[in-house]
Amino acid sequence: MDARKVLVVEDEYAIRDLVALNLKLAGYEVEGVESAERALEVYNAAPDEFDIALLDIMLPQMSGLELCEHIRRENPHIGIIMLTAKTQETDKIEGFAVGADDYVTKPFSTKELVARVDAVYRRTTTKVGTADGKTLTSGDFVLDTNSRTLTRGGEPVDLTQVEYQLMELFFENPGVALDRDRILKSVWGRNYFGDVKIVDVNICRLRIKIEEESNSPKHIITVWGYGYRWNA
Repeated sequence: MDARKVLVVEDEYAIRDLVALNLKLAGYEVEGVESAERALEVYNAAPDEFDIALLDIMLPQMSGLELCEHIRRENPHIGIIMLTAKTQETDKIEGFAVGADDYVTKPFSTKELVARVDAVYRRTTTKVGTADGKTLTSGDFVLDTNSRTLTRGGEPVDLTQVEYQLMELFFENPGVALDRDRILKSVWGRNYFGDVKIVDVNICRLRIKIEEESNSPKHIITVWGYGYRWNA
């Protein structure tokens, strides 16, 4: 089995050690560090080695949100999970906005944490180059399901794996109003524990990348009180 490597960034030693132990028992290789600054050193030394980054938001100097933004800017494919206190609702939203795939609230059960890591790992490490790949075209957009890439007018659009899966869902359901729960289950999985708000935040981020004016979208249309609809 291929190595599955997780970067754990947590300044509290006891939590970091507990997380690392349980991820190792679940079959992951773990690199644990105490600060964002040290995390950047470790990550930048071997960026292709890591499949998942597990980031605490409240770190001593650079925050986990800043670290998330940096890693996401460098790597659209890595899975990123934020660790946050239950009262930090705005941090959860901001975390999604800067590129997090999921969040786990403290205190958390190690079983739930491993399940979240497993789910993000499956989503973000889907193998490319399969024989059943196909091309989906919608207006100026072309989605290649073999390479899992999107182009618009021949120009590539950089997407995270979550954003890619949203586009694939839309392309397979053109003109169909998709409710948020269906989107959540299709992209994040039926066993996802989190808030449906993750859909709205990722749609907002996706619009910035594909719409000429994200505040006046022409492609990802809001169906008020329900969900979203794709128009070519």
